Amino acid sequence: MKRVICVAAVARNGVIGAGPDIPWSVPGEQRLFKEVTWGHVLVMGRTTYESIGRPLPGRTTIVLTRDRAYDPGHPEVLVAHSLEQALMKAALHEGEVIIAGGAQVYAAALPLASEQILSIIPLDPEGDAHYPAFREAEWEETDREVFEGFERVWLRRIV
Repeated sequence: MKRVICVAAVARNGVIGAGPDIPWSVPGEQRLFKEVTWGHVLVMGRTTYESIGRPLPGRTTIVLTRDRAYDPGHPEVLVAHSLEQALMKAALHEGEVIIAGGAQVYAAALPLASEQILSIIPLDPEGDAHYPAFREAEWEETDREVFEGFERVWLRRIV
């Protein structure tokens, strides 16, 4: 099986979204998301995909949805109805499996993840979507980069 990597921007209070929106704008953070995910397979929920509004170039996109009739509107976007199905489809494409949100998809995928790349945003915004809690003792910090307005933390599963 390919490595599963959760990539997320997470506020200090755990918020990752407010409805379909990200409740902050931090210059440079999305550029780094592009660098980390380029050439890989993105697995994301329907709401996350629809908030982006299109497949991201240079990456294979798999949309996870319970809606069996869902049409992503782009023939190159794949649809899966379970995380297992998404991972099987991802195995047919180049690159690692990047879990790109939202909260339910992160919660389902985190137990399978070997790595997390988290942009920690030093804010406490209101929001209805939260990154799942995880046992920090099961993860080792392998790198930390400090940028203006956020820090990027690289974690690797050790348990």
